[in-house]
Amino acid sequence: MAKTNFQYEKRQKELEKKKKAEEKARKKLEAKNNPKPADDGADADSAEASDDEPAGAAPAAAE
Repeated sequence: MAKTNFQYEKRQKELEKKKKAEEKARKKLEAKNNPKPADDGADADSAEASDDEPAGAAPAAAE
């Protein structure tokens, strides 16, 4: 019977942990560089879509 390669499994766990840490650091840096505006109850997306058209409606075609 073959022996389990514990070094391979350990290395895979280390790589996964490193990948998660890098992703967390990237998100943290991204959040630091692009701070979100203060939440005053209105989303920026809803402000753009607050015209007379519903959010899912297609723009009127110019003829």
